[in-house]
Amino acid sequence: MNNDIKVSGLSVLLLRIALSGIFISAGITHLTHPDKIAGRIDNAAYSEFAYFFGDPFILGILTGYILLIAGIMFLLGIYTRWSALVLFIILIPISITIQMGNGLIHGPFWKNIALFGGLLFFILNNPKAYNLYNKTIKF
Repeated sequence: MNNDIKVSGLSVLLLRIALSGIFISAGITHLTHPDKIAGRIDNAAYSEFAYFFGDPFILGILTGYILLIAGIMFLLGIYTRWSALVLFIILIPISITIQMGNGLIHGPFWKNIALFGGLLFFILNNPKAYNLYNKTIKF
């Protein structure tokens, strides 16, 4: 059965712009205030999970670069599927370390769940509307 679903290219562009903003701003914050990021990690309920990956200060800087670069690539539609996948993967340990310790009814935890959903849309569909460069690589 072939059910083609039509989605407005403009709506895809607006979703990508809205979604990328949080990653770009988070990347800038990680790079300009790595000490505050390290403090948030230290005070998180699951801080030991972050320490498994390394020093929180260095992690803040590394994730800042990844969030900023992948966020800009995602915004511009450069390797959209791959940049969404990188953002998805980097969001997993951030969500576990910072958000999960606050409980399942905590708002920022559900914000991250919504971000996962938006990123999954681009990972699974790889829409080409309004992209600068988007080589098709099938999963």
